[in-house]
Amino acid sequence: MNTVAAADLEELLQLVPVQRAGVALLLAAVGLPVIGVVIVGLDIMPVRFAMMHVALLGIAVGLLTGLDPMLCALVTCALAGAGVAPLARSPDGLSGAMGLLMSLAIAAALLVLAVSGVNAQGAFALLWGSILSVGGADVWLLGGLAVVVPAVFWWRRRDVALLLYDRELALSSGVPVDRLTLLLLVLVAVAVAGAIRLTGALLVDALTLLPALAARRLGRSLTSITVWAIGIGVAVNLSGFLVALRFDLPPGPVLVLTAGAVTLTAHLVPERRDSSCRAYASESPPSSH
Repeated sequence: MNTVAAADLEELLQLVPVQRAGVALLLAAVGLPVIGVVIVGLDIMPVRFAMMHVALLGIAVGLLTGLDPMLCALVTCALAGAGVAPLARSPDGLSGAMGLLMSLAIAAALLVLAVSGVNAQGAFALLWGSILSVGGADVWLLGGLAVVVPAVFWWRRRDVALLLYDRELALSSGVPVDRLTLLLLVLVAVAVAGAIRLTGALLVDALTLLPALAARRLGRSLTSITVWAIGIGVAVNLSGFLVALRFDLPPGPVLVLTAGAVTLTAHLVPERRDSSCRAYASESPPSSH
């Protein structure tokens, strides 16, 4: 294993691509772990894989039309998130929808690539991600998510807490469930697509799901879970990035292993027997109407 000297590490940190990657990871640590809280709360773990395939379809369309592939991936994922929202009305609608979406998206992507004659290897390469290739547009996207996602949670924290706890309870309490579910699924889709550039589609859990899983173990309400998720995300992203630079390792896998280690450590903390059931519901008492 190659080790970068302290002086060389300091020089690395002066490079614009490295600084941009660090800023992107810091912004991602604010918005994306909160998206992970939604994924865990709605029990839609397959959404990461579904959106990876949808993003591939968007990339294929971008390569075919000459538009920016990642912009097309973001738009396609946002439309897919909005499209599956109505299926959330049934108990297992979302989990089934993700499997259907995954199959249709990959089939459509391969068809577009075949018809267009575009090099499929080039399209798939965009899904592997590279933190040091992050551009200004990616930073702006992550910055927007860092503002919008926590703002939505704080603005509608009671409604979100009830929805993540029990859909029927949220409906009976006057929560606009359909509109809120639509908003959350669009945010999830865009966030997952935005994270692809940082770690790649296969390693996106390091930025979203793993901090949320650790936070759910430590938090006692939606607010505390969200704060824990952001704190863990910041610690994991910055420490993992510095370790990768220090030992000349690929940042993506290091981030995943760092996040995984924190998650495993969090699960060593004794848990109250009823905490996982009541964490979301404890945000505020339901309405009486």
